[in-house]
Amino acid sequence: GNSIGCFGLGSLYDEGDGVKQDYFVAADWYKKACDGGVAEGCYSLGYGYYNGRGVKQDYFAAADWYKKACDGRDAKGCGMLGIMYYEGKGVKQDYVAAAVWHKKACDSREAGSCIILGLMYKYGQGVRQNTQKALELYGQGCDMREQRGCDAYAELKKKGR
Repeated sequence: GNSIGCFGLGSLYDEGDGVKQDYFVAADWYKKACDGGVAEGCYSLGYGYYNGRGVKQDYFAAADWYKKACDGRDAKGCGMLGIMYYEGKGVKQDYVAAAVWHKKACDSREAGSCIILGLMYKYGQGVRQNTQKALELYGQGCDMREQRGCDAYAELKKKGR
């Protein structure tokens, strides 16, 4: 009945750490963890549905689980929901919604979302085009030790000269 323990067991089965790797068993434990309020369990289950790992691939279900993860303050869940809206997988493609979810993830220090949001500002996708804001977001990603952010920052800064 311990939701954090359920998540831990799911992780062990997911990785095959001390037990035989079994994605199907991992998915069951992740669901129990999520149902018990562990946002990481919701994220891991969303990951399973997104990639068809332990469950049948289903982008609609993945979006639902990522939303639950994000609602539980899991930044990776918010970021993945942003990606899904950006790509139109499991949800209607919507750059504005993608920007909202990526901002939420970036504000929670999810470096990848800062970089994607920077890209959206660079090209004006779902937000008003703003090169300075793109630079700021790439810089945030870089500050979080994500090399892609550093590279994008340097490239955009170079073009701005």
